[in-house]
Amino acid sequence: MSPTILVTGGAGYIGAHACVALIAAGFTPLVLDNLCNSSAESLRRVRRISGVEPRLVVGDIRDAQALDALFAAQPVAAVMHFAGLKAVGESTAAPLRYYDNNVGGSVVLLQAMQRAGVRTLIFSSSATVYGEQDVAQFDEGMRCDPVNPYGRGKWMIEQALADLAASEPGWRIAALRYFNPVGAHPSGLIGEDPRGVPDNLMPYITQVAVGRLPALRVFGNDWPTPDGSGVRDYIHVMDLAEGHVAALRHLLAHAPQRLTLNLGSGRGTSVLQLLHAFEQVIGRALPHEIVARRPGDIAACWADPTRAAQILGWRTQRDVSALCADAWRWQQANPRGYADA
Repeated sequence: MSPTILVTGGAGYIGAHACVALIAAGFTPLVLDNLCNSSAESLRRVRRISGVEPRLVVGDIRDAQALDALFAAQPVAAVMHFAGLKAVGESTAAPLRYYDNNVGGSVVLLQAMQRAGVRTLIFSSSATVYGEQDVAQFDEGMRCDPVNPYGRGKWMIEQALADLAASEPGWRIAALRYFNPVGAHPSGLIGEDPRGVPDNLMPYITQVAVGRLPALRVFGNDWPTPDGSGVRDYIHVMDLAEGHVAALRHLLAHAPQRLTLNLGSGRGTSVLQLLHAFEQVIGRALPHEIVARRPGDIAACWADPTRAAQILGWRTQRDVSALCADAWRWQQANPRGYADA
């Protein structure tokens, strides 16, 4: 029997790709998802890719009884915790919703893990915990000063994990600070399918390319960057998923410990550079317009991924052209996302 890994938010964008990577690595994903921003169709597509359809339990991480029942039903070796709301702008407009779901839900999950005796957790954190810095390349030793409720919630959860690990022996915890996940599985079967107008750059670009949206909105062209648009570290979602598996293997093979690691490429790419790379892939220009900056955004950030390479032996394998090509393959095959199924 392969070890069962509970994947919260496993029907979502990153979670579904993590399920593919887990199955390839010999694990059995068990998905808990309330489907508020995801689709069960993603897990049926996982079966087409891997030959295995993860079991889906429709439920919320804030439901303690549901979590207790889930942990009681079968042995769980570890938890990969992706479940959470994730739009920076929305978090600024509705902070209590984000603190309730992301922070409150994580505490309920940790309490259920504690009751069940499950002490291994991979936490989906974010580079937004760093906030504004004097340098653009972020390493894990920097102070954290997040500038929006989404990032502050991630930082609160990291602090709760540190306090938990200090208070009770036996915890194996990895907080993985994502930079900007983009792209899709190279099969084109699973990819990013946000509800409503996308908050993230790549699905906005692909929806413009496929005709669902009229033009890309570039949030500011007056940032202190080479071309005036924001600079970010874009990481292929399959590289990210494989980073989670590397962290899981490391935790399971070593004594209890708490890790904090950046998962990124270590390269900065501007919004306009990513747009032009995508235009090269599809062979045509896309309409775009410059609009005002979004609240809570910063000018530039990219990862220093050295620690992840040293500790996990992990580094990104896919470049910007590959992530653009895979994102386009997904959107072309699924113009309306999973609604086309």
